Amino acid sequence: MGGLLPYQAAELVRKRFARPLVLVTPSRKVRVAPEALGAKPAVTKAVSRARFSRPGASVPLHVWVSRDRIRGYVESLGREVDRAPVSAELVLRGATVRATRAADGRSLERVDLSRAIRVALKTDARSPIRLSFAVLKPRVAANALGPAVVILRSSNKLRFYVGAKLVRTFGVATGLPAYPTPLGNFEIVTLQRNPWWYPPPSDWAADSDPVPPGPGNPLGTRWMGISSPYVGIHGTPDAASIGYSASHGCIRMRISDAEWLFQRMEVGTPVFIVPK
Repeated sequence: MGGLLPYQAAELVRKRFARPLVLVTPSRKVRVAPEALGAKPAVTKAVSRARFSRPGASVPLHVWVSRDRIRGYVESLGREVDRAPVSAELVLRGATVRATRAADGRSLERVDLSRAIRVALKTDARSPIRLSFAVLKPRVAANALGPAVVILRSSNKLRFYVGAKLVRTFGVATGLPAYPTPLGNFEIVTLQRNPWWYPPPSDWAADSDPVPPGPGNPLGTRWMGISSPYVGIHGTPDAASIGYSASHGCIRMRISDAEWLFQRMEVGTPVFIVPK
């Protein structure tokens, strides 16, 4: 500051302090002015002290910082740079189940960044500040995917997958032309052993009575209801219907096949019904 008038020295200090902080994100550099962070340097006090200090002496610049302003800025930046984890999931490609990739997420270490900004402002440092992140793991990894079912309506086939691996294929019966099995993406919503059969609100069942568990039950010994009203996968005492469009919309299986499948299903299992 030697040789400068006080106002000239103050202007030089203000200009130097006003240099932006550089924050390094994974994709870009962000520049933010100290003023935007609520920082206020005590320029007049520093220049006054410098006037009475020996030549070459280092005179500290005291800086008042707003923790609230810094915290608010960091939180806003965090919302921009955070990434939610992406879980793997089972999707249908044609008539085949595929697994999407899982991806880690990230969460800005907000306390660490707030501290680094305060230190940079108070010490008048302007070295780039590299953001640090906590890694967020997805809820479901590809190797943890559960079962899935694909029903080929025209072919009267049921494919059972674990993850994206085909485990077994079964012959089934699907709906009559007048009562077609619905197409679309569904999921298992209920699993029942030895179920009662209750007449659905449809004309073909208008004069029917409920049927308790037993050999004559049209649902066999297992019921796997899907998220389409009154439709499910179940066993049938009429094994001769397997391979045909013979039901009132449900997916019939041989009783032993339905019992095998039931043990491997869970509520939430995706069920894809395709026209093929």
